[in-house]
Order: sequence, then C-alpha cells, then structure tokens
Amino acid sequence: MQAVDRHLPKVSAASLTPQAIAARFARQHAWEPELRQEAKFMDRPPAHASVLIPLVQRERLTVLLTLRPTHMSSHSGQIAFPGGKADPEDQDAVATALREAEEEVGLQPGFVQVMGSLPVYTTGSAFIVTPVVALVRPGFQLQANADEVDEVFEVPLDFLMDPAHHRHHVVDFAGGQRNWLSMPYQDGSTERFIWGATAGMLRNFYRFLLD
Repeated sequence: MQAVDRHLPKVSAASLTPQAIAARFARQHAWEPELRQEAKFMDRPPAHASVLIPLVQRERLTVLLTLRPTHMSSHSGQIAFPGGKADPEDQDAVATALREAEEEVGLQPGFVQVMGSLPVYTTGSAFIVTPVVALVRPGFQLQANADEVDEVFEVPLDFLMDPAHHRHHVVDFAGGQRNWLSMPYQDGSTERFIWGATAGMLRNFYRFLLD
C-alpha cells in the first residue's frame, strides 16, 4: 500500500536559498521532527553515527547522495548520505560527518560550510544518527571509495522538499507492519529510489524548513 502527500505544501523557493536556510538554523525556535525512530529489524548494540546532508551550491541547490554497494553488511544497495559510525577520536557529530564524507567520497572539508544539525534519527539497524546539514562550494573533485560507494549523484533540493514526491508505504514484515517513506527521482534513464532512513531524514528537513 502507498499514499502520496499531494495535499501538503512544498517548501517555497525563497526558503531554499543558502541565506534562507542559514537564517532558519540561526532562529533556533522549537519544532517537532515527524520521524525519530524506525521499527527495529536488526538485533545489534546501538551505535552512534553521523551523516552529512551536503547542499551543493548549483543554480538550484542539490543534495549530494551515494549509492551503497550490494556487499555492505547494512543498508546494502540503498541510497544514502555520506556518513558512518563515530570513531573515538572524533571530537563531535560534526567531525564524524566531515571525516566520513571525506573517506567515502573524497569531499574535502575546505569546500564544506556546516550550517547546523537536525534531531537524531534512530534506524531499524540500531544506528543513532545525527544529520549534519552543510553547504558545499562547487569546485570539489570527488573520489568514491569503491568499498563503500558505488555511485555519487545529486538530486535537486526543491524536488525533495515537495511532498507531492513523498510516498508512504506499508508492508507486512515479521508478523507486523513496517511503515516507510520513499522519494523516487528520475535521473535521466535511471530511477533513484530514495527510501528508508535517508527519506526519513529528508522528510524531517522538509518539516524543519516549512516550520
């Protein structure tokens, strides 16, 4: 079963500029994320992690995303933000996100301007994830780590911030029901099927910018 949120407003173009997003983080007023925790589907100890939500400063802002290889032990074959587990040496969640983005796709911190973080999102695989939102200055040269990334691509932010492109799914799973979001994007001849935790964090970003 699936439903599409065509009845909800999209984030306006005026709210999707670097200046407007920076101002939204600066206001720091209270808001409520829509999604915080997925139903658990993996029995493992919780682990802290961070992802970078990289907003590339094109004529229209885009979101830089990765496709994970099918051999990965968790979330294999899925579309994801650059990111991963925190290391003991990381100073904070932002440091984790920046380090992982450089390790996974070669995005150098000098091109990245951190704007702020969204509330933590706990995945069904027991990762407690801090999403770090950042502007990325064009001119970077990416080099994907083949062990962790199959592809790197960009999706327009205004597409993702329009709930007419947000689909709700309900499936029977392990004797119960599992609910999840998807945001399929047609990239030329390729459909980029954005779903799960990545779609959930993007949905929270939508709520953040709309508030």
